[in-house]
Amino acid sequence: MKTVLTKEEILARFNKACSNTLMETLGIVYVDANPVIGTLVATMPVNSRVYQPMQILHGGATVALAESVGSAASLMLIDPDTELAVGAEISANHVKSARTGQLTATATCVHQGKSSHLFHIRVENEQKELISMVKLLNFIKQRK
Repeated sequence: MKTVLTKEEILARFNKACSNTLMETLGIVYVDANPVIGTLVATMPVNSRVYQPMQILHGGATVALAESVGSAASLMLIDPDTELAVGAEISANHVKSARTGQLTATATCVHQGKSSHLFHIRVENEQKELISMVKLLNFIKQRK
């Protein structure tokens, strides 16, 4: 039976799991969660760690933020003792750039099936302006 965690427990668990990973390198922090409706929010600072050579936000860093929050969001919706979530497809549309500040990525589950989860991930700057719109499909597999 799946253990039900509080929002605080979910955030603590996800942030602890970021140690010595790409998420730690990029400064990604999980800041809000609602497992009932399948949303998860993470932030990432815009600084030289995420720049492309023109000193602006690298689209790949934005996608890494989106995939990190969307993949973790799937983990909120499954029993991690018996199931695992694996990324199957990601698609991003970058509509605005950034040089400074902090990005906020909000993953919302738009389909929670038995074998797949589809997430809509909105990445915004501090002014709530859309930076990127991302779609992420995760497959849900049984652990062997």
